[in-house]
Amino acid sequence: MIRAETLGLALIAGILSTQGCNEAPVSVDKQVAGTVSPITVPSSENRKGRDKAAGDDLSLYVSSDATNEVLAYDSEDGVLERKFARHGGLIEPEGITFGPDGNLYVSSRSDEVLRYDGKKGKFIDVFASGGGLVDPAGIAFGGPDNDLFVSSGLTDDGRGNQILRFDGRTGAFKAVVDPDNKAGLDDPEALAFGPDGLLYVASTPEVGPGEVLRYDPATNSFVDKFVPAATSDILDPTGLLFGPSGDLFLSSAATSEVKRYDGTTGALKGVFISAGLGGLNEAEGMAFGPNGNLFVASESGNAVLEYNGTTGAFVREFVAAGSGGLAEPTFIIFGPAVRK
Repeated sequence: MIRAETLGLALIAGILSTQGCNEAPVSVDKQVAGTVSPITVPSSENRKGRDKAAGDDLSLYVSSDATNEVLAYDSEDGVLERKFARHGGLIEPEGITFGPDGNLYVSSRSDEVLRYDGKKGKFIDVFASGGGLVDPAGIAFGGPDNDLFVSSGLTDDGRGNQILRFDGRTGAFKAVVDPDNKAGLDDPEALAFGPDGLLYVASTPEVGPGEVLRYDPATNSFVDKFVPAATSDILDPTGLLFGPSGDLFLSSAATSEVKRYDGTTGALKGVFISAGLGGLNEAEGMAFGPNGNLFVASESGNAVLEYNGTTGAFVREFVAAGSGGLAEPTFIIFGPAVRK
């Protein structure tokens, strides 16, 4: 089963600079107490005249699964800037996020989360491993202690299928979230912290519709099925993120579309990006850009596509197919501009 995350980019404590970069930070509308907050795209009425300045401070980071590397692209024109992270034994990277220390964290099929220098991409260390971690997908910092939460995928021999928690400073294993699996988790992929500070996880059974499960990071306990399978109307939800308006967006690798859900109730609002629009082929990770538009990884299309953030209309192929050797892109995030 194809995996993808969510993606959300963590801001560095204090928001003194964007992910530890010395350039001017991206504006943040609000932060949730007890979590590392993602970059929040300004509302449209506040965005005029700020898009270019914000874009100058960012790069788009893309996990290139088939080439075992993370590539960085210019946030305004999608041109390759450099191969950012590719050492340290990185295998089939998926989940990517910037941590509280400003460094880049990447989930690797080697059953590890690797850490890279957030400015230069140099490999630092194996940050997290063990605790039953296998086939990691989505990763996110958050909760009361800004710990690292990781989706441990379901292997063919039945291992994994858990959400694991690692110390956000040392990488030491801390706990299994919902150890008795009261939620009925089935092959977790994307995960993200919501506006309410709770952890949202995409559950992707091999047969039937997927769902979004909600957990309390303060107690490591299951809260509820925020988007239950009975009403989700989505297969293989691989990407998950909250938009500027607070709504929840899920991408479907199986049907190559993106659906929108009420961010408060979990009710389906409808199809946001229709199947195959703009050449979308196996929709994976998503990220809202500094211009307010939604960017989606097209895994089988080997590209990143851009859509209007309000209407879902196709805008352009932002990262051209195969640009810089991009192959099978999965998770994507906007982060601090690459230092050249």
